Amino acid sequence: MLYASGSAFRTAPQKRVLLFGMSGLGKTHLSNMLRDAGDWFHYSVDYRIGTRYMGEYIADNFKREAMKVPLLRELLMTDSVYIASNITFNNLAPLSTYLGKPGNPDKGGVPFAEYMKRQAQHREAEIAAMLDTGRFIDRAQSIYGYDHFICDTSGSICEVVEADDPADPVMQALSQNLLLVWIKGSDAHTAELIRRFDRAPKPMYYQPAFLHDAWEEYRSTHAVTEDTVDPDAFVRWTYARALAHRQPRYAAMARWGITLTAEEVAAVKTPADFDALIAAVLDRPRSDA
Repeated sequence: MLYASGSAFRTAPQKRVLLFGMSGLGKTHLSNMLRDAGDWFHYSVDYRIGTRYMGEYIADNFKREAMKVPLLRELLMTDSVYIASNITFNNLAPLSTYLGKPGNPDKGGVPFAEYMKRQAQHREAEIAAMLDTGRFIDRAQSIYGYDHFICDTSGSICEVVEADDPADPVMQALSQNLLLVWIKGSDAHTAELIRRFDRAPKPMYYQPAFLHDAWEEYRSTHAVTEDTVDPDAFVRWTYARALAHRQPRYAAMARWGITLTAEEVAAVKTPADFDALIAAVLDRPRSDA
């Protein structure tokens, strides 16, 4: 690992940390807190995906919808209006809206083939954004003078790496430059995330094989066709299965770094608290079981 002990982390002139785990357990909260303190550069992988790598796809989709409205079509054709995504670190709605949900078009669904195409675009973008991390560490220091760097990853990072493979290029690149930190939730956290998702289902990225299996199983068990699948019902049904699918993949990634519990993260209020927690966990006996 990048830091061999708690004291090595505490005294490091450059602290470089990557947070990963399920969405909703504190990655962005911690990253915002560290950035707001003024000493840390916050690299949001989702923001990088939605701007650098998928920004054109997102804007083109907005324009495609606008072209269906006569007034907007005329304005677009004469370059009289400008349509763009207003994605931010804390509002990633343009990205998730573009990913979409498969199913009944009358309920906002997109054809499954189109859905899978967008999923593939996201996979490519996420890998590229992760591999950009090293360059952003250099930029943060050379341009802006930030010695400390926090990488706030997408919840789907475990879907685009093979952490059991010691030669995985993304895992190698990340572990060489940052301390990898898994924020691990309990069963209670998982249940709460499922309840939260059920209230407001949103598109997510999943591995292609997992999605194909889920799509076929859902249609067969619910006796629906592609055009009659309720998009929200499908993503709700898929979400709990996805969390179970991701857990061992996160655990495999954690063997490249350290693990914090969501309860420990919730107690962190200041950068000093964060440094103390990371140092304490680095000094714990490791268990890779």
